[in-house]
Amino acid sequence: MRTPGTAHDNRFTARGARFAVQVLRGQAQVDFLPSALTGLVFAIALFASGWEYGLYGLAGTAVGTATAALLGVDRDRVTSGLEGFNACLVSVGFAVFLGADQVSTMVLALAGSAVVTIVTGGTARIMATWELPTFTLPFCLMASAMTIAAPGFERVWHHSAGLAELTRPAGGSTALGWTDLWHAFFANFGEIFFMPQWYVGLIFLAGIFLASRRVGVLACLGSAVGILTAWALGAPADQIASGTMGYNAVLVAMGLCGVFLVADAWSLGYALVGAAAATALTSAMGALFAPSGGHTFTWPFVLVAVIFLAAAPAFPRLRRVGAADPADAAVDSPQRAAEDAAAPGTAEPDRGAGRPRHRPTVPAS
Repeated sequence: MRTPGTAHDNRFTARGARFAVQVLRGQAQVDFLPSALTGLVFAIALFASGWEYGLYGLAGTAVGTATAALLGVDRDRVTSGLEGFNACLVSVGFAVFLGADQVSTMVLALAGSAVVTIVTGGTARIMATWELPTFTLPFCLMASAMTIAAPGFERVWHHSAGLAELTRPAGGSTALGWTDLWHAFFANFGEIFFMPQWYVGLIFLAGIFLASRRVGVLACLGSAVGILTAWALGAPADQIASGTMGYNAVLVAMGLCGVFLVADAWSLGYALVGAAAATALTSAMGALFAPSGGHTFTWPFVLVAVIFLAAAPAFPRLRRVGAADPADAAVDSPQRAAEDAAAPGTAEPDRGAGRPRHRPTVPAS
């Protein structure tokens, strides 16, 4: 016979386990994957880069997920991890750029992880006008504001110099050696989380394949296209090898083929063209933000993905996943299937938004 205390403890344990799964899924959703096991591998990758980054990633995702739950966001979205990935990126990004060992960074990272949930709600309502998802736009807005503003506050900025600098022509050798190539290939996956080590990127790639071989192959193709495009345009070899030129291409390739557009030969070609465009745009965004101390972050991915997705209805050979046959959507996009599981009477939510577009029976929050 169970005592009241035992029953209470069991319920508390079950809730804790469910929340842990939601947090891990939130980390995996950075790469469009609603898999708690993949999220665990991603956490291991962050810890491999530095124990502090692993903690920042988990703490930020937990705060973002908890904030969404407290604000009454649809349970299916919280459960699938869609309220955690922007918070994860905000927290890790703050740690990388402000200094992970600073108390002020810890406070700002946790606060930013909560605030980005609100930013997500606002951007979702704006983007819903054009039936477009927010992708990582909330993270980009938060992170850009942080890097531009932080040097103006002594209790926040602990480096000797600011990030602002004048743009200048690319310099250095453009010749890629074998070591540069394979370092770049794996670093492209790690740089999505600001981690430049090739072995960390390898762990991230293993986590992607663990959830979906198709998505893993797309990620590899995106990385290869990013490297090829950057080399063809004459980017310095050290920038390519560090992964800073190719990580946006990885995100575009995964997002446009299967997550938002039905996976077929047409969307594959479309996604790879987008990956090349994101690589070229990376340099442009770097030059745009450099004078103000900003950073590229995932702006190239967001801009390319929004434009390419908005243009897709103009091309009959491309089909949005939400408009596809249910069987196709179930096969092609495990993440989108989780998103589409909204409550009855709720309009289709958009990936990355964390909010239903509109509820006929309840005023939108």
